[in-house]
Amino acid sequence: MEVVRDMILSGTIQPNVAIRQDSLASELNVSKIPLREALVRLEQDGLVVSQPNRGFFVRPMSVAEAEEIYALRLKLEPDASAQSCLAASEAERTAAREVLMRLDAAAAAHQPSAGALNRAFHIALSRPGDHAVTAGIVARMHVMADRYVRKHLEYKGRHLTAEAEHHEILQAWLDRDADRVRKLVAEHLEHTLADLRQEFSLGQAEAPQDQPERQRRAS
Repeated sequence: MEVVRDMILSGTIQPNVAIRQDSLASELNVSKIPLREALVRLEQDGLVVSQPNRGFFVRPMSVAEAEEIYALRLKLEPDASAQSCLAASEAERTAAREVLMRLDAAAAAHQPSAGALNRAFHIALSRPGDHAVTAGIVARMHVMADRYVRKHLEYKGRHLTAEAEHHEILQAWLDRDADRVRKLVAEHLEHTLADLRQEFSLGQAEAPQDQPERQRRAS
């Protein structure tokens, strides 16, 4: 399933085009049964939709979906991260530092793995502690947000602002400053949503590399 998910998140499998299960199974060297099972699970994750007699399609991106995803993240993630900073073990604190280092390197090199590492960093901040249900929902929201994060990071220079914000959040998290973590995570998500609204309103009329240096953030 991870391979198919990565193909969707990276844009290799395009929205609004029927997923040809025979050819995809052949490409991945798997049978159709596990592939179909993977597609059903991805539908549960909100990445694909099935249509009777037509098969599976990747969900198209939209500002409405971005609004809904980020509204849910804003309700859950700032508080979850604030609680987690107080409960995190030394191993979990080390893991958060390490994933951010990997994210910085991948984003600077414009590697495709930056989206997944961004997701891993935010999950590392919100997972520790006794709130498994909340952490699970946050993780699912990150899977759905991944395509929007990748879209956001396409714009020149945004990874630099993202890097600065991530390091500020991590330092507050390592300091176990729950109030500051809550504030910084909320601001980080709000900034990204504002930029996504602008991108959708522009209708991608401007190429990412031609965008002016404004509001360059990522989540």
